[in-house]
Amino acid sequence: MQSFWSFFQIEDADILIRILIAIILGSVIGLERELTNKSAGLRTQIMVCLGSCIFTILSIYGFSTAVTLYPLGDPSRVAAQIITGIGFIGAGTVLRQGLTVTGLTTASTLWIVAAIGMACGCGKLSIAVVSTILAVAILVLIRIIEVRILPRSLKHCRKVKISFICQYEEYNNIYEKLTSIFSDIIDYSYKTIDEDCENVKINIKILSSEKSPVVHIYKKLEEIKNLHSLSVKEIFD
Repeated sequence: MQSFWSFFQIEDADILIRILIAIILGSVIGLERELTNKSAGLRTQIMVCLGSCIFTILSIYGFSTAVTLYPLGDPSRVAAQIITGIGFIGAGTVLRQGLTVTGLTTASTLWIVAAIGMACGCGKLSIAVVSTILAVAILVLIRIIEVRILPRSLKHCRKVKISFICQYEEYNNIYEKLTSIFSDIIDYSYKTIDEDCENVKINIKILSSEKSPVVHIYKKLEEIKNLHSLSVKEIFD
């Protein structure tokens, strides 16, 4: 047992504390991401924070002899490359589908977690703790403000196409109901589909700020009768 502890020096205790705090702070932000079901969750945030902390510690202490031998060297360049590496990881969490971009917040949390890990590695534990508290507060409180206070902007709107067939004699009545139900109609077209002009096919494009726009629109259309071959789908330009 004594030979095992001989591997550790007295100053290593301070370094181990920094590593432990990095794990704890990374898990705090990771837990928030995990509870909101994001791609980079608990384990990812902890590993990023821990890795950043270790790389920073190595940059400070691992090349102390190199600085003596090569005064023009800069061992801090190892820590500087953490930002570049996190950029690659963060890019993997960002997804784009049409006009919708997701994962930007998750990518930014990886970025701030890396910074917190570097603060722990430098021994700036007070900065790391305060930064973690602020990051969690921003993630939680701003989400509440966006949902309850801020109006839904066009940035969060999704474009949905509605197609259906109805009888021509029902057209005017259905048109009035559609305009009363959907206020954000951006495109509207119709055409007859038979020689006797008895049936009409209608295509509508609307903007919806709902999280599940297709399901929401289907429920709304239940108020309108005599719709045939109904189709609702989200479109991406």
